[in-house]
Amino acid sequence: MAERGRSEGDQAGPESRTPRTPGAGSGTVGRQAAAAGRPGAVVQQPPAITGRPAGAERTAGAGETTAADGRTGAGPEEPAGGEPVPGGRAAVGDGGSADGLRDALGKGSARGKGSAGGKGSAGEKVVARSVPGSPARTTRAASAAQAAPPAAHRSVGLLVTLVLGGLTAVPPLSMDMYLPALPEVTDSLHAGASTVQLTLTACLAGMAFGQLVVGPMSDRWGRRRPLLAGLAVYIAATVVCALAPTVELLVAFRLVQGLAGAAGIVIARAVVRDLYDGVAMARFFSTLMLISGVAPIVAPLIGGQVLRFTDWRGVFHILTGVGVVLTAVVWRFLPETLPPRERQGGGTADALRTMRGLLADRAFTGYMLAGGFAFAALFAYVSASPFVVQEIYGASPQTYSLLFGVNSVGLVAVGQINGKFLVGRVDMDKVLAAGLAVITVASAALLLMTAGVFGEVGLAPVAAGLFVLMSAMSLCMPNTNALALMRTKHAAGSASALLGTSSFLVGAVASPLVGVAGEHTAVPMAVVQLVCSLAAVACFAGLCRPFGGRTATEGEES
Repeated sequence: MAERGRSEGDQAGPESRTPRTPGAGSGTVGRQAAAAGRPGAVVQQPPAITGRPAGAERTAGAGETTAADGRTGAGPEEPAGGEPVPGGRAAVGDGGSADGLRDALGKGSARGKGSAGGKGSAGEKVVARSVPGSPARTTRAASAAQAAPPAAHRSVGLLVTLVLGGLTAVPPLSMDMYLPALPEVTDSLHAGASTVQLTLTACLAGMAFGQLVVGPMSDRWGRRRPLLAGLAVYIAATVVCALAPTVELLVAFRLVQGLAGAAGIVIARAVVRDLYDGVAMARFFSTLMLISGVAPIVAPLIGGQVLRFTDWRGVFHILTGVGVVLTAVVWRFLPETLPPRERQGGGTADALRTMRGLLADRAFTGYMLAGGFAFAALFAYVSASPFVVQEIYGASPQTYSLLFGVNSVGLVAVGQINGKFLVGRVDMDKVLAAGLAVITVASAALLLMTAGVFGEVGLAPVAAGLFVLMSAMSLCMPNTNALALMRTKHAAGSASALLGTSSFLVGAVASPLVGVAGEHTAVPMAVVQLVCSLAAVACFAGLCRPFGGRTATEGEES
């Protein structure tokens, strides 16, 4: 094995040697890393955010030795650091090796147009996204060694995947667990329904604008520090919400809670972008939807059960505990995925310039707005459904929680169909178009039913229409995120912030509109859903130009 590694490097002289990605071919990672560590060896770096062109190469110096196990030693410019994660080699820290994390995720961290979870056609070379501290790696789909990562690595990867899923679950937990308590908050704080709905709007607006702050911060200072700071503020704000004596104070600290909770959403997406690209990224977003989709199922059920034993304040006590647990597992198990060499410098002006550049890409903006309006249609249901189900149709909080959970099961199931069977087989633009068509038809049907066009209808037909609408969201949201993020190799935090801000901001505007006609009609909810669905279709068709005449993504250009 060692002779083969030497012969491959000695076949060409110094003038004619073709640069290779460390680990190219079918050899083992240890041999590849050892070869890369020789002085004078050409090492291909992962795409850098610091201005270095994609594919830029450098010569490994004598101070940069690479161990045979694939971990990078401390070099003169990039000191190794971080603490090891139990059960694997992935390290927590700015420069820690995360090969074990990437392999453990089970997707191969494949980056490239033809890769899906590290798999390609026989003999196809797939380049894996480098994680901080580890060399870029290539592998072949036929490699048996890469097909079966060690069990310890799989366990670490599963844990990190669960952590990312937990971070994306912060919004549904903060919103949906609280939904069954809205009528009780109205009575307890002597406030009107529209005023109490502002507690949802404030939290949603906070999550929208908070992402604009946290996203660029994570591009500048890494993913871990802004995330941990945001979780700490989230815990403090949730405690104040539990003690709020007036609806005004509750609204104010729901805003703070949303601002802080935004860190989990935007950084989870940025971490996925650090590790994945293309089809693999879309599949991983569907995996996250499976995990985070459990939150909308269990959150209203938990909220309904909490109300059987205590008042609405108990919901915020539960959310405080969730925040503490998330902070602990992030601190212990989530590695840094953005190394110092790939971070962006500068201040607010540079962050705004980066966002302006992203918005100048018409297709990126189209996917962002399409996802935002689709999310607003979903949130119109989230904010109006407690009053529609409990006040108009007379269902109990427990019945409402059950119906909400059934709808969330549909969302998770279709998300898995999207990730397992559609992504990689059907063009993502076509899947997105189908999802937008379904939510538009479902919204139109709901409007006709609630407006009395079909006469007096009961809860069952309305619940069926809402089930179809919720389920189809899994064809829209993962694919809009993936298609938008595929168009940028840099500033994943800023791109993720724009995606999240558009969704939560449009949702915050739509939320109070569903209650303009009072608590005894569902027509405003259906109208908002239909208008948002049509707006999503218009943005997708007009800006993205999905079926012709669109410029290539950055990934395709390279």
